This record gives sequence, C-alpha cells and structure tokens, in this order.
Amino acid sequence: MEVHLPDVPMLKILSYLDAYSLLQAAQVNKNWNELASSDVLWRKLCQKRWLFCGMVTLQLLGTETWKEFFVFRTRQEHAKSRAIREDFIYKEIPADYGVRAHPCYISGRGLTRKGQGRPVVCMVTSVNRISTWDIQEGVLTWVSPVQQVGIKLLTTLPELHIAITVDIQSTIKLWDCHNSEALATSNLESPCKLLKAVFTKDGPIVLAGDTLGNLYIFRIPDLHLISKLNVFQCSINELSCSPQKKWIFLNRKHLHILPKVFYMDSLLRTSEFSAPVSTILKFSLCQRAFWTPRMEDRITLMSIRRTRKITKFITFDMKLKDIQNKITVKEQFVASFSVPDNMGRPKWFGVSGKDVIVCSTGSSLLLFNIKGVYLQTIMYYTDWILRLWMDPIYVIVTFNNGSLIVYSWEERCRQLNRCYHLQSRRRLPQQSFINKTLCDDVSIIRVMTTHSIPSFLMAYILTSDLLN
Repeated sequence: MEVHLPDVPMLKILSYLDAYSLLQAAQVNKNWNELASSDVLWRKLCQKRWLFCGMVTLQLLGTETWKEFFVFRTRQEHAKSRAIREDFIYKEIPADYGVRAHPCYISGRGLTRKGQGRPVVCMVTSVNRISTWDIQEGVLTWVSPVQQVGIKLLTTLPELHIAITVDIQSTIKLWDCHNSEALATSNLESPCKLLKAVFTKDGPIVLAGDTLGNLYIFRIPDLHLISKLNVFQCSINELSCSPQKKWIFLNRKHLHILPKVFYMDSLLRTSEFSAPVSTILKFSLCQRAFWTPRMEDRITLMSIRRTRKITKFITFDMKLKDIQNKITVKEQFVASFSVPDNMGRPKWFGVSGKDVIVCSTGSSLLLFNIKGVYLQTIMYYTDWILRLWMDPIYVIVTFNNGSLIVYSWEERCRQLNRCYHLQSRRRLPQQSFINKTLCDDVSIIRVMTTHSIPSFLMAYILTSDLLN
C-alpha cells in the first residue's frame, strides 16, 4: 500500500537532497517527478553552486526552468574539463586599446541551452572610441563616436550588455553598446582610480574610487549617486566584492594603512543605517585579497614583506552582530601561515571552495590549505608564470611565451587536475606583455601588448558541438 505525503512536507524532505539524488527521486512516479523538478529546489541548488544565480533571472540565463539550467550548465563544465586542444577555435583580434582601459567581456555567461550567446568583448581604442567585437566571428559589432576627452577606465556588466567608462576629467558614462550616445553621465570630485560594475540583490550598481580615497556608488542605469564615503586619506588601490556582493573589501597598499571591509547593505540602504557598517582588518602590507568561492563571508589576504622576503597568508570570516538594535561587523580570525623561504616567493594567488590556497612563484604552483598544510607542487622547468586566474572550477596559469595551462579541481581531493595546454599560434617578440586574461564558459582571451608589432587579443573558443 502506497503512502502519499502532502506536497509541503515532501518538498521539505526533498530539499535536503543533492542534485543527483533529486534526479533519482524524479524517476519514482509522476507525482515525485513533479515535486523533484520544482524550481524552488533547483534554484537553491543553482545558487549554492553558482552564486550569481541569486541575482539573475532565468530569462537572462536563457532557460525555462532552474533544473534545466543546472543540468545544462553542469554538462558544459564537464565538457570543458574534458576538452582537448583540437576542440578550440583560435582567433586573433586587433586590439587598438588604451594602455589602462583593458578589454572586458560584454556578452553573457556563454552559450545558452538554445545555442545562443557568443563571446563578445568591449574595448577602448586609442582614438577614444568604445567598440565591441564578436570574438568567434572576428568582426566589429558596434563602435561609439569619438570622445573629446581621453577614456581612462572601462568596466562592463555582461548580464545587461552594459559598459561604463570614466575619462581623464572624471566623467562617468554608461553605454548600452547599441546607441551612439551614452545613456547616462555623472561626475567624480577627483580623478578616478578604480571602476567596477556589479549585480547586487538591490539591483546593478557602479563602484568608483578616486585619488582622495572616496568610494562612490551609483545606480544603474541612470547613474544616480546612492552614497559616497571617504575610506582612506589617499587613493584606494584595490576593490573587490564577495561572491554574492554582501561585502566590499577596500585596500591601500601602505605600511601604515590597514584594509577595510564594508557591509554592502549599509552603503545601498543609507536611510536604514545611521552610518556605514565596516571593520578594519589588522593585517599590514596587504598586497592581494581573495574571497572564498561559495563561502560568502570568508576572505584570505596575502602580504609580502620585501625586506625579510616573507610571504604570509591570513583568513578571516566576517560576522554581523546586532547589539542594542545596532548592526556591527567584526572580523573573526580563522587561520594564518607563512610560506617557507625555500619554496619561493608567491606573487599571485587564489582560493578554492574547499579552502585551498593556490599561489604562483616564477616557476611553480604551490597548494596549501588555509592553515598552511602543504598539499601539492606543480613545477614548470622551461616557462615563466606571468599570471594566475581562477574561479570555483578552473585554475588558468599563463606564461611568458603566450601559452596557458588549464586545470580543474579534483572532485574527491584538494589537488589540481591538468586539463589542457593551449599554445600561442605565433612566435611572440621577446618584449611582449600579457596584460590580462579573460575567461567565460566558452572562451579564454589573452590581452597582448608588444613594442614591435600591433597589440592584439588571442582567443581560444570552444566549439559549440562540444558544449551542446
């Protein structure tokens, strides 16, 4: 005799299952299939695996249900991990961009279930135009009129196909990359040093830092000023947001200035807070910071004490407290360690969702857990590491010869698995510089600057047959 539980307690029970178990439960009968396919359950799984899902709609993601998105996106990730060099299309795009305004993606997050979506980048040219390029086709798709004032910085919000620029007169402009004129403009009080556009639970915003240490927050799309505060007495060097944009990390790389973390809600909902809610991280000479993927409140900092040649890592958790109806934030120390002298001097680093720190020296990758327990070394005997790029799934190591190696995280241990090695299709001049690496679901793009030949973008694009 079958026992039928009401839908509400059944959904509660199913909410404790992982994706694989939910798919199995859906095979029991028609009623279980309907409940196990609920958007409530699958949206929760999507948000846990890909934090950006908490701030976008299914329409933006190009699917009809959250289950459909989860299955398709997971299949894409597995396909990308199993790819070989022959699965990539190689393209070179002329990049007549400014020195500081590096290209940015302006397309969405790769191919949708219907095969739509191509890698498209936005860049600033040396003649003060903004242009967009379809990387797969290698064609120019849009260009703005020439701007009278030099463009200094560029950022994009790919989910909305929006670009934001700031010029040398501190004027911020918002572009939809379809019309010839900017949709909105605003101004800073002093020269801009940092520019970033992000999606928050309150909507899309622009963050800008100036040379006086001020942080500005503007609303998209009208660039209405939401808030402004003075963070430091001098310019801000680094700005990064936690995965779901709950926190903002701000830093000035200086011996006597300590980094700060602000609670985003207190900056966006100024009427609900008497003052910005923040804390100071007691860690001097911070060179870089990285928020732990899928752990919204955890951040790891790296310092390099050049006189003693010591590299140190420290990890904090941010904790909100409500004391007498007043919200405060306090950092909670988690772990710290120093890299042994004989292992080299790390320059770049990132953190995985399993609390593994990956750092690069000139000729090797070093893996530790956040307490300093050594896990793995990957040596490169002939190439020199330039940059390290990572997300919750992949680690990309770029080299001085124009090549790159893609790694993925092992499912059952805290080590890296090598996926493929992509090499440059042309011999690069000795004095060449790879300024930036971009990566989305279907492409890897490298920004190349040289003295002897025109600058260009090197793009590796996965074939659609592999992803569909």
